[in-house]
Amino acid sequence: MNCCGSQTWARLMTEARPFARVAALLNQAEQIWLNLDSQDWLEAFAAHPKIGARKAVLQQSAQSAEWSNAEQAGTQTAADSLRTELEKANRLYEEKFGFIFIVCATGKSAEEMLDLCRRRLNNSADAEIRIAADEQRKITEIRLKKLLGIE
Repeated sequence: MNCCGSQTWARLMTEARPFARVAALLNQAEQIWLNLDSQDWLEAFAAHPKIGARKAVLQQSAQSAEWSNAEQAGTQTAADSLRTELEKANRLYEEKFGFIFIVCATGKSAEEMLDLCRRRLNNSADAEIRIAADEQRKITEIRLKKLLGIE
C-alpha cells in the first residue's frame, strides 16, 4: 500500500507472489494496474497529497508520506506566489475532473508541475483519467524500486 493506494492492486500483487526476479515483479505490477477499473485508480489517486501540499493525506502511511515529500521536493523551495498558483491549478483540476492532479513529480520543478497541470486542464475527462493512471503507474514503479532498495 505504500507503493500504490489501491487495495485491489495491493491484494492482487500479494496473491501473485513470489516473484523470481525484479523484472517479473515490475511487469506484474504494471499488468495488474492496467487491468484495474477507474474506481481502483481513483482510490490510488486519493492516497496522494495534492502537488505542493504541505501535509500528508489522512490515509497516507508514514513511509508513503516520506516518499511523497521527496518526490515533490521541487515544490518545497518554491516561492509563495508559485505555491498559490499550484493550489489554484489543483483546485481547478479537481473541480473539472473530480480527482486530484496526479503527476510523477520526481525530478520536476514546481514550475514544470504547474505547467503540466495547466496543460492537462485542456484534456477530456476520459483522456485525463488515463494520463493520471499512467502517472500513477510511474510513481508505483519508482516506489517499488525504493522498497526493494534498488533506486
